[in-house]
Amino acid sequence: MFQYSARPDLLKDRVILITGAGRGIGAAAAKTFAAHGATVLLLGKTEASLNAVYDEIEAAGHPQPAVIPFNLETAQPHQYDELAATLEAEFGRIDGVLHNASILGPRTPIEQLSGDNFMRVMQVNVNAMFMLTSTLLPLLKLSPDASVVFTSSSVGRKGRAYWGAYAVSKFAAEGLMQVLADEVDGISSVRANSVNPGATRTDMRAQAYPGENPDKNPEPAAIMPVYLYLMGPDSAGVNGQAFDAQ
Repeated sequence: MFQYSARPDLLKDRVILITGAGRGIGAAAAKTFAAHGATVLLLGKTEASLNAVYDEIEAAGHPQPAVIPFNLETAQPHQYDELAATLEAEFGRIDGVLHNASILGPRTPIEQLSGDNFMRVMQVNVNAMFMLTSTLLPLLKLSPDASVVFTSSSVGRKGRAYWGAYAVSKFAAEGLMQVLADEVDGISSVRANSVNPGATRTDMRAQAYPGENPDKNPEPAAIMPVYLYLMGPDSAGVNGQAFDAQ
């Protein structure tokens, strides 16, 4: 497990947007960031799930979060521009983005992977991630210390049979991270890195490995040290790196 001990006020006054914040790793990150002082922007497609995370954060007495219902599969370019304008008016800047939302798609040989299924995975896992990154970059550049964290996977670092569109999408996440990191290096307060969460007790993991005993994998809350490190000031200057949460 990544070793890092975060002080309680590590993310005080930071505004951090998390995609797929309604459940799994996204929800754990939202609650963890809020507990360390951040104002978290909960982006996802299922409003009820986002509201549940919102209520938990508010009940704990942490900074008031914001709920952003947004469907990454169907959103058009102008909706990303509208989102960025709304966030600028409301918050003035963004200090962090955690690209967490993704879909698994079918695990099948490439020969049997339909174009529709491939494009759906690319839309959510790659196109939406690119659109969000590019439209929010001006807001990230207004922060004195901004961090963009891309969620990767072991199959996004070495391809494996039958992981199809998902593996390709995670290679794309690593590529986008590296390109962004190189572009902002030395000329901006923005940094970009990736995290491979590893086997974690989530619905997506259960979908990918239906025969696995989920209890042998850590809860999402247990892998949060690397996320805290990358979102906080202790990782200033760390850029273009691929991290493992476990």
